[in-house]
Amino acid sequence: MFSFFKTNPINKLEKQYSMLLEQAIHAQRKGDIRTYSSLTADAEAVLKKIQDLETTNV
Repeated sequence: MFSFFKTNPINKLEKQYSMLLEQAIHAQRKGDIRTYSSLTADAEAVLKKIQDLETTNV
């Protein structure tokens, strides 16, 4: 009945994904390739979670 009060976990993960990508871009521009690759890997893991949630909700 009050499902519109529930938060969508996909929105939270998408925000985290975009934040990680932004941090990765800044690290790459600074020349810190190790941090860039680590943040990119973390972002890909979050993207995988998003895709899994989207397929289970369909």
